[in-house]
Amino acid sequence: MNVGGISMAISQIDTKSSVGVAMLKKNMENNEQVGTAMIKMMDKTLELTANPNVGSNFDVSV
Repeated sequence: MNVGGISMAISQIDTKSSVGVAMLKKNMENNEQVGTAMIKMMDKTLELTANPNVGSNFDVSV
């Protein structure tokens, strides 16, 4: 049994697993930011849809 080889293999697997988890965490954070931006955009669109005349017309006196 090659203890040194097994130890190195386990270390490599641990490193690859840590990198994979870090990448997944970063992707989840990015998805959360995109989701938040989409919700804000939808809220604004909903407001304009519910009140289509708000802000579209204004009176000017000269």
